Amino acid sequence: MSAYLLAIFDFDGTLADSFPWFCSTLNQTARQFGFREASPSEIDELRALGTREIVARLGVPMWKIPAIAMHMRKLSAQAREAVPLFPGVEPMFAALAGRDIAIAIVSSNGEDTIRRTLGPAAAHVSHFACGASLWGKNAKFRSVIKHLGIDKRRVIAIGDEVRDIEAARSAGIAAGVVTFGYNTGASLRARGPDLVFDNYRELLVGLTE
Repeated sequence: MSAYLLAIFDFDGTLADSFPWFCSTLNQTARQFGFREASPSEIDELRALGTREIVARLGVPMWKIPAIAMHMRKLSAQAREAVPLFPGVEPMFAALAGRDIAIAIVSSNGEDTIRRTLGPAAAHVSHFACGASLWGKNAKFRSVIKHLGIDKRRVIAIGDEVRDIEAARSAGIAAGVVTFGYNTGASLRARGPDLVFDNYRELLVGLTE
């Protein structure tokens, strides 16, 4: 029997290969909202930082973050096929469901955008909690766990950023990370997550054995 009854997934960078799209929109967003643009040579450095460090480094005004998040959700909704799923999401979801592990998605992105990108894989998702604020995932995690009635000791949150680890810790649940999203594998491992996955095959092993 798996140690987990519920896997809560982040979307961007964990299920969807959205980092290239994010890089393509970052500087346009910077010009619109009045923070510093990032040079191409700086992107790898930013991937090693936590969200608060990135915000400070680029001089993002804290009071503008809700508006920036809304702007990014709007751009993501317009992107349509520009942001593909990582290969293997649907069979990975099917394998988890076959082991009686419920699947939820908590994301700052919009539910309509996520469902459209997931396509048939959305049928495996028990619950969506979308539109999370930049540092508001911990509350969404608690809400999902309460809604589904699952012991938090049997829940793991899986993301691709330092803030995903922080949110899982704050919610009192296990933290898992994939190393092929926004933050680098080294920066994620340095934060001591419970499980680290370099691909979906490792994820399935980690959650089902």
